[in-house]
Amino acid sequence: MNKPVARMLKLDPRKLPAQVFQRYAARAGIIRDRQEREAKAWESFGKPGRDPNTLGSLVTLLAKNGNWTPHLKLAQLRNHWDQVVGPQIAQHSVVASFNDGILVIRAESPAWTTTLTYMIPQLTDTIKERLDGLDISQIRVTGPQAHPFTRGRYGRYRR
Repeated sequence: MNKPVARMLKLDPRKLPAQVFQRYAARAGIIRDRQEREAKAWESFGKPGRDPNTLGSLVTLLAKNGNWTPHLKLAQLRNHWDQVVGPQIAQHSVVASFNDGILVIRAESPAWTTTLTYMIPQLTDTIKERLDGLDISQIRVTGPQAHPFTRGRYGRYRR
């Protein structure tokens, strides 16, 4: 004959419901606590102390402590290059690199290289004024990059 499960497993039938439903009771308590926290959160939404206005200060702190500030300032300079040199010059030049305080600007022709070279004092002042945190010790202006093939005299390839 089939014995009841409690007898087969030698369990106390008085404690069996508590053992079986203990997990469900604990889960119900967790769900009830979560619902209460959610209700309190909705009630306090938008009130002082709950606004995420400190997120910006947290990101600023991370940028300063992680030495990201120069990289962010350089990206800002690249994105707003036309505001520093003007739209016409920005069409013919680009911020190439920034290493060890040396800012390198690449111009597309020797004429634009000369123009930007004469503008270095003005560029230095403008960049220091608008991008505090980007420590520039020197600005170099380079012309277009040379091709890997070298030409001999009079434009013909040497063999």
